[in-house]
Amino acid sequence: MFLGLSFEKLVVIAIIAAFLIGPQKLPQYAASLARLARRVREMADTAQDRVREEMGPEFEDLDWRKMDPRQYDPRRIIREALLDNEPVRVKPVTPSQSAERKRAELEGLTTPYDSEST
Repeated sequence: MFLGLSFEKLVVIAIIAAFLIGPQKLPQYAASLARLARRVREMADTAQDRVREEMGPEFEDLDWRKMDPRQYDPRRIIREALLDNEPVRVKPVTPSQSAERKRAELEGLTTPYDSEST
């Protein structure tokens, strides 16, 4: 949330800000920061309530953490889509088979390829 800032760095920034602002204006700035935080929280709550109202009752028990884009793993999604819970059957290729395949390619005995269809 704070772009890699640790607690210690935030404390140092707060102390520097307190010295720069001064003791006279510090209460005013603290109050305005509290109002801003309160306003942002109210806006977030209002947006969340509005989304719940517009989506209807069937989405009330929806787990929003599953929709988090940070959990997106394309390798897992592709693996699940391709496998469909079936075991993977891998046919091992021996060196002689790969040599035969290369020889067939050189001799032109490979599967026909139509460049216009791709």
